[in-house]
Amino acid sequence: MKITDNEFTLLRDYIEENCGICLNKDKAYLLENRLAHFIDEYKCKDFSEFYYILKTSNRKDLKDKILDSMTTNETLWFRDAHPYAILREKILPSFMQAFKDGKKDKIKIWSAASSTGQEPYSIAITVRDFCMGQNVIRKDMVQIVATDISDSCLAKAKMGRYDAVAMSRGVTPEQLNKFFTKEGMSYTINQDIKDMVTFQKFNLQDNPISLEPHFDLVFMRYVAIYFNDDFKKGLYSRLARVLTPKGFLVIGAVETLRGISEDFDMMSHSGGLYYQCKR
Repeated sequence: MKITDNEFTLLRDYIEENCGICLNKDKAYLLENRLAHFIDEYKCKDFSEFYYILKTSNRKDLKDKILDSMTTNETLWFRDAHPYAILREKILPSFMQAFKDGKKDKIKIWSAASSTGQEPYSIAITVRDFCMGQNVIRKDMVQIVATDISDSCLAKAKMGRYDAVAMSRGVTPEQLNKFFTKEGMSYTINQDIKDMVTFQKFNLQDNPISLEPHFDLVFMRYVAIYFNDDFKKGLYSRLARVLTPKGFLVIGAVETLRGISEDFDMMSHSGGLYYQCKR
């Protein structure tokens, strides 16, 4: 079933209003593909009738299903590699120095738009390895909060169970043996890593202070590319307020804060960029 221009506008505006995702006209096919099954499920004759149900039924479960269908859940282990080198070689050592100086006794990390969990678990593995090499920071001193808007993604992430295809994307054989347990055709992340991460549902339109008043580090990778510039400006402004003084931000390799935020200093290491809050 083809979506008309008017139907596309109505549904596009609804999605942007409720989760910030901005769809250009050339993404009409995306709406068609991802929402078509709702037409059958709710026995609608077209997308207009479905939009009417969406707007008038006031059903939160339906709204959540729509947003779940529209989110892009592309992820893999240790994506791009350099953010984890930056975490291991620059950010965690700076935190260790703060521990030694008595300026810090806990590290709080936020993995935003965490999808099915590969990013926060990759962070946890990196932290765990770092902690094993020194006696200043223990892994129980590190709190990792992972959030996503998708209920289905959060459910999979909490299980921490992945098939062979998912495990072939970024995990080394050494890491596979060290941090995962094989169960039939799947692999489950070990409980000591799982215990380092707390998963919560969160809409990036909301104020992250509701998650935690202060984070030392935020991973927000490959999510702001789906938002318009005004939304991005507000988002990074909120991040700057929720980060601790001189806290760190890691974004996607193809993303930039240029023209979007003046709250961060850009830094580089190991072939990648990261940002530090100016205040």
